[in-house]
Amino acid sequence: MPGKLKKICVNCGSSPGAHPEYVEASRELGRKLAQRGMSLVYGGANVGLMGETADAVLSHGGEVIGIITEELNHKVGHKGLKELHVVPTMHERKTKMFQLSDGFIAMPGGLGTLEEAMEILTWAQLGLHSKPVGFLNVRGYFDKFMDFLDHAVDQRFLKKEHRQMILVGQNPDQLLTAMEAYLPTPVEKWIDRK
Repeated sequence: MPGKLKKICVNCGSSPGAHPEYVEASRELGRKLAQRGMSLVYGGANVGLMGETADAVLSHGGEVIGIITEELNHKVGHKGLKELHVVPTMHERKTKMFQLSDGFIAMPGGLGTLEEAMEILTWAQLGLHSKPVGFLNVRGYFDKFMDFLDHAVDQRFLKKEHRQMILVGQNPDQLLTAMEAYLPTPVEKWIDRK
């Protein structure tokens, strides 16, 4: 039976992006998290989609937990959080976010967003955790990435079971519902191992 998701880590852009739908989706996700009684765990910044998501959770009475490095806190730290963990390094930041979270969502973003999502997916692939990982595919932002993953399956670098563990939703409600229903399928990582 799927476990109750209480804290969701959201990785997303520190910029608002080129289309207003990205900001609108961030605000909707924040509202839905608060309405479902889920806390937001995120990178602690007040800029871009990160800040929009956090502000939406807060404005709807939800809990926000930020984790940020000392250096970034001086530049873009969110000053309106009751709980903000300031850590020395990016590795400690990501570790703390992982430890506090029951599931993970990637929204549109750049290199940092993809890096964080890929690390969490790699850990799931290796069997280090069984937490759900979802992509909020606003405006088809992740379509080409999903095509790449399908290509990796075709080329026998990724098992289809590991590809299928990646949840994709077009809107926050759809994605959160899929994450709540998620049941991990343990399977060995290696293909054609000799």
